[in-house]
Amino acid sequence: MKQAFWLQTANQQACEIARLAGYDMVVFDGEHGVLDVTALDRLVSFCAGIGLEPYVRVGEASRIQIQAALDMGAAGVILPQIEGLDHAARVTAFSKYPPLGSRGIGYSRTMKYGSVGADYIAAENAKRLCYAMIETPGAFAAMAEIAALPCVDGLFIGPGDLSLTRGRGLFADTAADAADLKLVAETARKAGKRFAAAGPTRNYASQAAGLGASFVAGGDELTAMMVGFKSFLE
Repeated sequence: MKQAFWLQTANQQACEIARLAGYDMVVFDGEHGVLDVTALDRLVSFCAGIGLEPYVRVGEASRIQIQAALDMGAAGVILPQIEGLDHAARVTAFSKYPPLGSRGIGYSRTMKYGSVGADYIAAENAKRLCYAMIETPGAFAAMAEIAALPCVDGLFIGPGDLSLTRGRGLFADTAADAADLKLVAETARKAGKRFAAAGPTRNYASQAAGLGASFVAGGDELTAMMVGFKSFLE
């Protein structure tokens, strides 16, 4: 399993430090972070260059944001706030070129700034992964059908929002949270797809790893700074 962290701000040094510390992946948080397109374009290629696999959780599951992240060279996109099957079918299609999906083609980094061969489309569709987030009641109810969609490579469980939207309040790492995690993992596996998770606690991250998560995204550079600064005062 790969270890990922969230990046909330355009902090290049945080990426370097995380890589030196042993992280495998970075998830740029376009939904809750403050990363603009220019910073994202710079950091995606920078992280790929130092061996930190770059994923982007887009701010919203729109054609423009999904295509931009993939054209920048992101290894994958994570699509938040999926409402249900129809919504998932429409927006995940933006991540794959026809005939599989409806991603638009344009001159970009993924073409190495030159012409491409006939195998480019199939290679991109296989290489750039799309994870649909399971964090709303509609997505949770339809996750088997969502996992079966041709443009979905995996399911990504968002335990914080899922706890809120399922009426449990703030995430508290309960038995119900663990049951939801297990169900998402099993659903993805039955569909022959990947699954990944946010890891708000060490226990939850460990459970996700035990269920075969391809990666767990736990912690972010701001929390790391808070922990570090506090330790200096102790």
